[in-house]
Amino acid sequence: MLLLAAGRGSRFGGPIPKAYLPLLGKPLVLHSAERLARAVDLRAGNQLIVVVHRDDRSSHLLPIQAALQALGDVRFAEGGDSRQESMQNGLAIADADADLILVHDAARALFPINAAQECVAAAAASGAALLALPVPDTLKRVCDGHVTATVDRTNLWQAQTPQVIRRDLLLRAFAHATATGFAGTDDVSLVEHLGERVAVVMGSATNLKVTRPEDLPLATALLAAGIA
Repeated sequence: MLLLAAGRGSRFGGPIPKAYLPLLGKPLVLHSAERLARAVDLRAGNQLIVVVHRDDRSSHLLPIQAALQALGDVRFAEGGDSRQESMQNGLAIADADADLILVHDAARALFPINAAQECVAAAAASGAALLALPVPDTLKRVCDGHVTATVDRTNLWQAQTPQVIRRDLLLRAFAHATATGFAGTDDVSLVEHLGERVAVVMGSATNLKVTRPEDLPLATALLAAGIA
């Protein structure tokens, strides 16, 4: 499992990198890691690789490093200049016999554990899978502050993480993306670009990504109420 925690969180702002923002007294990245350890047993030959920014290792990471490592086989990799590079850096220190690669954003600390397990099973069966939700709202295409079109939301889904990809398929997808200059906005888009199919597993509305300041109080309320 690759837990991506190297982003700077520019849309959130503030002095604390987003992955280390406190949620009921515990950093988002630790919440996410604990849920991943509940979803996939880290004491049964599985690994969790936390991908962190180089500037955070001796500061924000250090106070929680022991708690992370107490979860089981937990390792640390340095983030790259892009999501794909961070994934590749994490994958480089994984055991060679790891056949499925789960990728998750540290900022999604409330992902549903059962759905994540279903996603792993779906990827094992089909090669790649992600959590997602049908888009509920009317979508508008906007240019220069004015609506240019209403987008048909039929068959449109909103991507979430975790996303899970068979290792051999992910390596082929990385190579193809490099050869074609493709940069995916999420992980399974690399597989889509390769022309392979991706299974969809129903996610959850509580699986929110803490992106803006107003997201953190919402996540706090969901967790405190036992909803997530």
